[in-house]
Amino acid sequence: MATFAKINRKNIKHCLLVALQVTGFCGFAWLCQTLAIYINSPIPGSVIGLTILLLLLSLKLIPERSVSLASKWLIGELLLFFIPPVVAVIKYQALLEHFGAVLIGAMLAASTCVLVGTAFTVDKLFKFEHKMHLKRQAAKTVQHVDQTMAVAEKVLTLPKTSPTDLAPKATEERQAA
Repeated sequence: MATFAKINRKNIKHCLLVALQVTGFCGFAWLCQTLAIYINSPIPGSVIGLTILLLLLSLKLIPERSVSLASKWLIGELLLFFIPPVVAVIKYQALLEHFGAVLIGAMLAASTCVLVGTAFTVDKLFKFEHKMHLKRQAAKTVQHVDQTMAVAEKVLTLPKTSPTDLAPKATEERQAA
């Protein structure tokens, strides 16, 4: 019985935390939409909000864990957000019958452009990252070789003595004897 109560409390706490985070998302979206309307921005409030949230997360002003549960839940229930477009398809059936092929072609072309652009960007970034990694490894190797050579020079360097250096010592030794 105690285990069931413990699990139930954990589940309730989890659900309340998800609800709180989703409410925070909704409030933030409403605030950004209001801001966009207030400043007569051509950029939608949702885009402004997403940009602000991305900046706050990347600058670590908002910890990722404070939005992770809600974002996982929203992505998991994403299908529910496609219901309004389905209703729109039913409502504007005549428009789709007339321009359906053109609209589908435009959507496919736009999606293809986005996919190609993203693939190109990711490919360039991976190549750049790989090149930087190789440069860092080469610099570390050169630094290691330089350090090894310096140690080897210290170990292998013998004191330089010439016959003229030894001659005064021999003379001093003879005079002392």
